[in-house]
Amino acid sequence: MANMKRQNKNSQLGFTLMELMVAAAVGLIAMAAMASLFKSGMAATIMVEQRAEMQQNMRAGIDLMVKDISLAGAGLPVGIQLPVGGTASKFGCDQTNTCYVTNNTYPSGNFMYGIIPGYLTGVEGGAIIPAAPAAVNDSITVVYTDYNFPLNEYNLTFVAGTNGGEVNATWNANYTTAPPAINSSGGIQVGDLIIINGGGVTEVGEVTNVASAGTANGSSGTISFANGDPLNINQSGATSNNLKAVATAAGAGNCTGYRLYAVTYYLMVPGGLQTPRLMRQVNGLTPVPVADDIINMQLTYDTYNSSVSPAVLDANQVNPIGAGESPNNIQKVNLWLMGQSLNNWGNKAQNIGLATSVSANNLTFRSQQQY
Repeated sequence: MANMKRQNKNSQLGFTLMELMVAAAVGLIAMAAMASLFKSGMAATIMVEQRAEMQQNMRAGIDLMVKDISLAGAGLPVGIQLPVGGTASKFGCDQTNTCYVTNNTYPSGNFMYGIIPGYLTGVEGGAIIPAAPAAVNDSITVVYTDYNFPLNEYNLTFVAGTNGGEVNATWNANYTTAPPAINSSGGIQVGDLIIINGGGVTEVGEVTNVASAGTANGSSGTISFANGDPLNINQSGATSNNLKAVATAAGAGNCTGYRLYAVTYYLMVPGGLQTPRLMRQVNGLTPVPVADDIINMQLTYDTYNSSVSPAVLDANQVNPIGAGESPNNIQKVNLWLMGQSLNNWGNKAQNIGLATSVSANNLTFRSQQQY
């Protein structure tokens, strides 16, 4: 009996090699499934995060564009004739004489409009963006008056013998509080555009130098508009429509002035492995990026066609100037941006597009009055 009990105890069964192999295989399959689910979950999370980041980034750029476009033409006459009898004036250039869009001269014989469409001129240097869905990339330039710096609180007087190339700015005592110094933070700087009215004549100049007079209230100074400015706005040798014409009409009398913003939006392709970005360039100043990973920008325009009577609305014009229509008749700007974002593996990308329409309020009002 003792031998039988000992035999039963020693004969208890364990796992066979086959069972261990099957169990290991099942475990590996389960782990692989879990790893696959984890990878899919992470990929979905990354995709959602990227799309959210792209939308946030694109909305920031679109919001800034909408603000500028909605102000187009504010404080301007129905367009401004720039110097006649000289060289064409430019926009989209900085103080190093670097210009960032092609076809960057004012249309219609040097005429400054509130909106200047830039059909097929949307990428700096004409660079190719392979990821863009089409070869179409547009730029846009909008012009409006800036009231942030109170230049209207100064009396502007042209310095004799400078042919409109220099003005003295002194505090207008009708304003009880002295304005900030001309060259204070946020004040007038080299490259700014100033619209000056005097003697019933209104013209534009580009600032080439600005200096405070160092008075007790700090509210006087000198603004220079020398020839040879990067934007070709100051041309005392032109036959008409320059600051010399304002100086002649105003004589020793006081003039008034405001700063203009001529804002150009375009795409730039940085060097290296960086993705394209949306740029904003103001007057003759250095451009700044406002949104990364923007690969395509397309614009169309709703315009009143004044060549027929009564005028009709031409919707979604891609090139109104090329179609012979005046930018003064633009009613609405239709904007479409596409962004791209690379995933963590660097070999795939997802794109997303955002579209909006902006009414050019000041231009719309003019056209309604006109028609």
